[in-house]
Amino acid sequence: MLVEEIMKTDVYTLSSDQTVQDVMDLFKDKRIRHAPIVDDEKVVGIVTDRDLKDAVPSRFTVSPKGEPYKKKVTEIMTPNPITAHPLDFVEEVAMIFYEQKIGCIPVVSNQKLVGFLTETDLLYTFIELTGAHQPGSQIEVRVKNRSGILYEVSKVFHQQNVNVLSVLVYPDRENSNNKILVFRVQTMNPLAIINEMRKEGFDVLWPNMPQVNE
Repeated sequence: MLVEEIMKTDVYTLSSDQTVQDVMDLFKDKRIRHAPIVDDEKVVGIVTDRDLKDAVPSRFTVSPKGEPYKKKVTEIMTPNPITAHPLDFVEEVAMIFYEQKIGCIPVVSNQKLVGFLTETDLLYTFIELTGAHQPGSQIEVRVKNRSGILYEVSKVFHQQNVNVLSVLVYPDRENSNNKILVFRVQTMNPLAIINEMRKEGFDVLWPNMPQVNE
């Protein structure tokens, strides 16, 4: 999946010569927590709700409150932010979010802002990829880490005429010779599938239901 498929293209921006008060007003009116700073069509920074909290005094302070709100955005923004390209893979950008501990990233093409991506966008994308937003059941199976094993397990779903919404593959932390396959299937009653898998010799980890003899 590419960044251009999930990024927001209707992006609210600020310029570096605007004020902290402008940032607060934009965040409140549009109910956002991040905004790119754009000067002459180029992304020069990022400002977040955390930057705002650091810039303005506590509401319990007794000091004058006017001056902090008149600060320029350039004084509180993070300059030269990390950017993504529309044709970057979502998985690679997610790794950047994790490694750099960031909550948003501007998407730039030909040195111009074309989109914006937040950690919430990424989270919902992975929810969609796993099928967790659709009604169904989850089945986890421990298998040998060898070629063709996914096909063998999938045959059970075909025989039971059950649609597979998603498949994830995890390492088995207890044994590197195994893998954990996690299926999201379009049925609310997976008992018949689980029984058939066990008959075929597969180790079903979840749901941990007792086998029913037919």
